[in-house]
Amino acid sequence: MKPSKESIVTKIWNEEPEPDNPFAARACYCSGFDVYGDLLGKISWIQYLWLLIRLEPPEPAQARMLEALAVGLANPGPREPSVHAAMCAGVGGSTRASALIAALSVGAGNLGGARDVFAAMGNWADCGTDLAAWRERIRNPPVDERDDVWPSFEHPPGFDPNGAGCPTPVRQLLNHLTVLDPGPVLPWLQQNREVLQHEADAPLAFSGVAAAALHALGFTPEQGEMLFLLLRLPGAAAHALEQKMNWAKFPFFGNGLRLTDDPGPSSPDHE
Repeated sequence: MKPSKESIVTKIWNEEPEPDNPFAARACYCSGFDVYGDLLGKISWIQYLWLLIRLEPPEPAQARMLEALAVGLANPGPREPSVHAAMCAGVGGSTRASALIAALSVGAGNLGGARDVFAAMGNWADCGTDLAAWRERIRNPPVDERDDVWPSFEHPPGFDPNGAGCPTPVRQLLNHLTVLDPGPVLPWLQQNREVLQHEADAPLAFSGVAAAALHALGFTPEQGEMLFLLLRLPGAAAHALEQKMNWAKFPFFGNGLRLTDDPGPSSPDHE
């Protein structure tokens, strides 16, 4: 009895079956390109990632810009909440998958996370390089359509409400991407960064640079949200693996908490 032919509807992927096994692929095509026959060994991971999301290969300049952004986002560092979450999972003995899920869950939010990028890309789509439009958007932000899922923003997306000044790595990434961007987006952001920071009363964050770069590359806010989550996972994985269930070497609170203003022992009446 032959299995019934199922119809899998997708523009992304197509498979030709092996002659002796209809459930095994003889050839796999991504957006029409033979992955293992033509692409393997000829394109980079970033180029393939672009092809999967956009269904067309990137131009060389586009691939260089996305690769530079990927390097800049790959490891937010152990103090970043999503990486810290993965580290906690690692040191607690959770599975490796749990560590990555923890990083994705914590890194999905609207404080420097993927939802922050999504909202900032929406601002780019609406405001472009119109400074007056940006001022109005920052002063009167729109209501999130999914406020049933996400809490309301307490800061302009793409900016760090807890920051004092724009960190050097953020400026370095923006400077590098500006050189790679032939269009107006990143050069405009670099030129107007301090004006926008003053309007937002907060410094530009990595999420803001990522949103501008992904918008300049033509990704939709939904695509940018996904890519931001994906591109920050390598650092979370590396830091989670480093823990190896050793609380004594966990980089946070290794020596315990020390009070600098200890009021002394409590009186018996307050014990």
